[in-house]
Amino acid sequence: MIQRIQTIYLLFAAAISAGLIFVFHLWTNTEEVPVYAKDEMLYLSLFLGSALLSLIAIFNYKNRQTQFVLGRLNIILNFILLGFFVYQLLIPPGESQISEKGVAIFIPILSIVMLVLANKAIKKDEDLVKSVDRLR
Repeated sequence: MIQRIQTIYLLFAAAISAGLIFVFHLWTNTEEVPVYAKDEMLYLSLFLGSALLSLIAIFNYKNRQTQFVLGRLNIILNFILLGFFVYQLLIPPGESQISEKGVAIFIPILSIVMLVLANKAIKKDEDLVKSVDRLR
């Protein structure tokens, strides 16, 4: 059902992935200009892909297994995004065009937390349905 707690968690994950990238900058380049995710096509596509996966998972409420798998894929996508950010952090300052890191680097972590909570709630619902089926 769509009024479950995992829907709220998935909606928060979609809002974090799609909304906060336009508010917070990823980093500041050497000319002191903030770079947002909309300026970098790779990061924009990964963030919006994560938001899209969350929205697809919300509307797959009738099939909890598919919803769970989509949540796992979304977690993997956010870890890939986090890996790109860690790579950017580990480049020495002289070789990079980045002078200062922004707050938006932590957005995938917030999204991962929401997705883990959603998957935990989906698993709890699945276990409840299986226990009721066992009693019949």
